Formats: sequence, structure tokens, C-alpha cells
Amino acid sequence: MNPWYERVPAPALLADIVLVVHGLIVLFVLGGLLLTLIGGWRDWHWVRNSTFRLTQLAVVTVVLVQSLRGRYCPLTYWEVDLRRAAGQDGFDVSFIEYWVSNLIYYDAPAWVFTLGYTLFFLLLLLSWYWLPPRILQRWKSLQLGNKP
Repeated sequence: MNPWYERVPAPALLADIVLVVHGLIVLFVLGGLLLTLIGGWRDWHWVRNSTFRLTQLAVVTVVLVQSLRGRYCPLTYWEVDLRRAAGQDGFDVSFIEYWVSNLIYYDAPAWVFTLGYTLFFLLLLLSWYWLPPRILQRWKSLQLGNKP
């Protein structure tokens, strides 16, 4: 039986969709941390939203663990498989792929990315200390015997 990516209709279009989603996730993680730090300084209430902060932490954790294992983000593998199924290679790219790839992919040794992911992860953890999400504030309150 053929692999999943060879059985999907319009693999090039699906690869573009995966790439755009990948780019949006990168924007969510980077922009989210920047807005969290600015929002903490400006006293924006939403930056302590537990769902937002947990989602961001989960995404960065997956990327860091994959990098420490010497692997790429799963979305990168899906996109590559779909492009191969579409008969594309590195020189046969769509408009969307060209521009989004140039924004999120850089040519550097793997250790540079692992170091960057690690430092970003540490900054994200520090943001949890500086600006704890509501779920941590409630937990601390319960630990101290206060009502939430």
C-alpha cells in the first residue's frame, strides 16, 4: 500500500496549507511571547490566560524535544512528503511556499536551532515566573488556603 501522502488529492495544495499553518504557528509562538511580555508590562489581563499559555508551552516543548532528538518539526516532514508526492523538489516551489519558507526557514547548522529553541524555551519558562497564568495563581491561592 502506498504511503498516506501519495493517496491524498492535490498534495501540492495540501503542502502549501501545511506550510501556511506552520508559519502561523511560528507567528503564534514568537508573537505570543512578545505580546505576553509587553502585556505583562502594560497590565493586559488576557496575557495570563491559561489555555493560551499552556498551548504555547506545549508547542515550544514539542519543537525543543524534536530538536534535541535531532529531528525536525512534524509539520516539516508532512510538508516534504506532500511535496514529493506532488513531484516537487527544492527548485519547483509554489508562490506560497517560496515566501513562507523564506520567512520561517534559515540555513544554519542544527546546533544553532537547538540553542535558539532552548533559549526561547527558557525565556518562555521565565515568563511563567514573571507573569504566571491564572491557573498557577489559583493553584498558589489554594496552596495558601485562600479562596480562588
